[in-house]
Amino acid sequence: MFGQKFLSIVSGIFFLLVSLCGLYRLLVWFPISIGGYQVSQVWSFFVFVIFAALALIAFQGARNKG
Repeated sequence: MFGQKFLSIVSGIFFLLVSLCGLYRLLVWFPISIGGYQVSQVWSFFVFVIFAALALIAFQGARNKG
């Protein structure tokens, strides 16, 4: 139904949005609490780096499939 290039672009956009959410939390600090555990800023940095890398991989894959 959908081609691999389309799905790579959609996944790249999703990963990019998640990465930008991590960057936003790094720049504008606000607390996140999950089950009473305070999530530190270090996790937001990891989210930003990992999901930015996944977005880059997805966009490169879409470019190579075209």
